[in-house]
Amino acid sequence: MDHRQVYLAAAEAFVELVGRIPDDRWDRPGLGVWTVRELTGHTVSAGLRGVLTSLAQPAQRCDLPSAARYYALARSVDPAFYRAAVAASEDDARRQAAALGEQPSAVVGPLLSEVAAVLGSAEGGALVQTPGGGMRLADWLQTRTLELAVHGLDLAGAAGVPAGMPNEALAEASGLAARVGVEVGDGATVLLALTGRGGLPPDFCVL
Repeated sequence: MDHRQVYLAAAEAFVELVGRIPDDRWDRPGLGVWTVRELTGHTVSAGLRGVLTSLAQPAQRCDLPSAARYYALARSVDPAFYRAAVAASEDDARRQAAALGEQPSAVVGPLLSEVAAVLGSAEGGALVQTPGGGMRLADWLQTRTLELAVHGLDLAGAAGVPAGMPNEALAEASGLAARVGVEVGDGATVLLALTGRGGLPPDFCVL
């Protein structure tokens, strides 16, 4: 499967996951300050709407040569800028949560169809504008697969339902997370932990 197919498989699994969430669990704690509904809203924004937005904004140059570099940016930007970006993400999650309405699956299903249709005519090597700068579409899709896979697992755990994320998406997201670790200087730590030769420090995160 290429990056487009893996992304769409992850997106389909996310939509199916949303459809499994019982009505009485939307206000449960989701992740950090977010409820289950707000976590869903954030994932919709990052994993689905974000792809549509980027596809509608061709980039003139490639600022980020890899998917790993996109996530590594968080380690190098000004802390004040990063805090502002986090606050904006939290506000967006609340807006997206409200837009889900009473039947979230009725919102995310058609949105996935729209994304799939637009992607069908896009070239993987096309340059698109992302929050971090210009990227190749294939690289941008890898980051969106990671968002869908990780937050899909977050959402399933918070709502108490099966995640159903396909192995292809888990493999691509895990591989990207490992490459981010290398990009930010934690490659040895990640490799030793994955091969049973060491543990991870408390609260370790490559993102």
